Amino acid sequence: MAFDGASKPKTCIIGAGCSGFTMAKRLKDYGLPYDCFEMSDDIGGNWYYKNPNGASSCYQSLHIDTSKWRLAFEDYPVPEDWPDFPHHAQLLQYFRDYVDHFGLRETITFNTAVTNVEDLPGGRWKVTLSTGETRDYDAVVVANGHHWDPRMPEYPGEFDGYQVHSHNYTDPFEPYDFRGKRAMVVGAGNSAMDISSELSQRPLAEKLFISMRRGVWVMPKYMDGQPADKAVLPAWLPSGLGRALARKKIKKTIGMMEDYGLPKPDHEPLDGHPSVSGEFLTRVGCGDIIPKPGIERLDGDGVVFTDGTREKVDAIVWATGYNVTFPFLKQDDLTPKENVFPLYKRMVKPGRETIFFLGLAQPLPTLVNFAEQQSKLVGAALNGDYAFPPEEEMERIIVEDEKQHLGHFYDSPRHRMQVDFNAYCKDLMKEIDRGAKRAPVVA
Repeated sequence: MAFDGASKPKTCIIGAGCSGFTMAKRLKDYGLPYDCFEMSDDIGGNWYYKNPNGASSCYQSLHIDTSKWRLAFEDYPVPEDWPDFPHHAQLLQYFRDYVDHFGLRETITFNTAVTNVEDLPGGRWKVTLSTGETRDYDAVVVANGHHWDPRMPEYPGEFDGYQVHSHNYTDPFEPYDFRGKRAMVVGAGNSAMDISSELSQRPLAEKLFISMRRGVWVMPKYMDGQPADKAVLPAWLPSGLGRALARKKIKKTIGMMEDYGLPKPDHEPLDGHPSVSGEFLTRVGCGDIIPKPGIERLDGDGVVFTDGTREKVDAIVWATGYNVTFPFLKQDDLTPKENVFPLYKRMVKPGRETIFFLGLAQPLPTLVNFAEQQSKLVGAALNGDYAFPPEEEMERIIVEDEKQHLGHFYDSPRHRMQVDFNAYCKDLMKEIDRGAKRAPVVA
């Protein structure tokens, strides 16, 4: 189904995090009708600390790993007095200010979840709400996020102590008091870096172990006195050359991971989603964080590792990532398998051009304003100013795009949706222009 611009299709937006409300603004700017449903009592999604909908993965001490220069929306600058890396409360207030500034709040229905999205003839959709009401729409935008369904690994044996996924970790004291405990963090992503650094402070955990199945490169927040992401290479630079230059700079700045006592990565810098921390390497070097290899089995009051060693452990924080989940979509072709979900321009299933997935990516350096860029194509399509290529062409381009964005990453559930922000946006603008030429002319 193509939108011809002769009518104004009505859209259902699922979620009012940064992907949902930037999409709402785009449709409002176009004058296109929409309903936006948010299951919580406020906007913000993942960045709403202690969100009553249970979807937030914020912990009390969390500061975003993206600098303020990289996460700002195009038409709403961040406050000038912000620090380089704002706290989650500052980011949420920025979101609230954005929504109120553009008059979006009154267009969002709060405390209402979408529970089912069914196909209707002609590419339309029947949406069922948590109130029991059903509504029909011409298009659906899925913006429910992908950092809310914790992925828990399975190991032989049983553990007698306290366990929590990083998604539900809030601080060192509640609901579990880590003071004086022998704690272990499992994982090597950003949450693992943050939480292990926090708990390893001497007044807190007695011992802090981190279990890593493989080595990763831990990137600093600053390079040459500036936030590291301000030095992102331009999109016009060939990707291979850009990565080679960046790798040389990274190794010169931070050295080799094994120099800190960490496992040696089996890949080059930028061949995996970078873990970013300004504190982790220092705490490892000071002996406050004790690296351990992968887990062999759980063993009552302790853990046995793949190198045969055993440590007594009181508490485990599983920083082991998330499943990509759409509980309101029952269609098999709209259900990710092991976080694999190929999409045209990371938004659309070929043959399903009336349902759009926004923010469903791991863009470097940031996800915050990523959907704002994606909404340009969605808005143009719904307004009849953009038309998709034929289905077989979309399939071919998906393969090419995934090779470009994913080809240099090692295989991992974490690397199923990687994109380079600059390169993606440059290509997206070109694709919008191409789609404008394909769009029907309305007399």
